[in-house]
Amino acid sequence: MENSRDEKLWKKAGERVAFKKHLTTYVLVNIFLWLLWYFTSDGHQNTFAWPIFTTVGWGIGIVAHYFKTYVNDEEETIQKEYNKLKTKKR
Repeated sequence: MENSRDEKLWKKAGERVAFKKHLTTYVLVNIFLWLLWYFTSDGHQNTFAWPIFTTVGWGIGIVAHYFKTYVNDEEETIQKEYNKLKTKKR
């Protein structure tokens, strides 16, 4: 039995694994930063929560990576546009 794989599916699987690693790193680093802020700030009421910049900024990147990986199938979108153009009558 030949062990062959679909290259498109292999690439998509690799992209999903990369996203999961990115998300895991995001969560762990942000937990660390928020704990660092919590344990080093004085009183917590008058201290600016500086980890918010990392959480929000990097979070935007995570959301973009998610959409690129799971939502926006570029090949499918290209195929749909091609089919529209092909069936369009001039």
